[in-house]
Amino acid sequence: MAEREVRPGQLLLAEYQSVKDEQKARIGFRDNLLYVTLAVVAAVIAAAAQAGQTAMLLALPPVCVVLGWTYLVNDEKISAVGRYVRQELGPRLAELAGADEAFRWETYHRGDARRVSRKIVQCVVDLLAFCVVPLAGLVVYWCGGQVTTGLLVLSLAEAAAVAGLGVFVVRYAVPFGAGGE
Repeated sequence: MAEREVRPGQLLLAEYQSVKDEQKARIGFRDNLLYVTLAVVAAVIAAAAQAGQTAMLLALPPVCVVLGWTYLVNDEKISAVGRYVRQELGPRLAELAGADEAFRWETYHRGDARRVSRKIVQCVVDLLAFCVVPLAGLVVYWCGGQVTTGLLVLSLAEAAAVAGLGVFVVRYAVPFGAGGE
């Protein structure tokens, strides 16, 4: 059997397909994290309301921080794939092909006039889902009259963790385009 020669362009296209497959999988996983967060939040709130135990709301911050951090890390990797394709793979393939540009969609869609407003709205949605909801749960607990010293200390630590996540969400989003793609 004769050996086939693998050309650099074929390798670059195979790498492109591989990183785009990873990006696609991460997008699906990231988007599902938002749905899981909504389901968990609804379940915890329903259970706390049914039991009349505001202390059950203390489950919201750790769940939202873990899911929110996982969401943010996946979003960053999705953006990193886009940057890699735009800055590394595309130029290398264009040079091999003698073309001005490769994978034009990777840059074209970023020029949309509504991109900044979408990024702002996404930042607000991320903050609402992963930070505002658990902080609201903490406020309900603090105002619910069933506060104990141990759970108060725990809830303050949870508030700090949620606030820390909020800082990362905003830092990733601003300036729109530097962190989040």
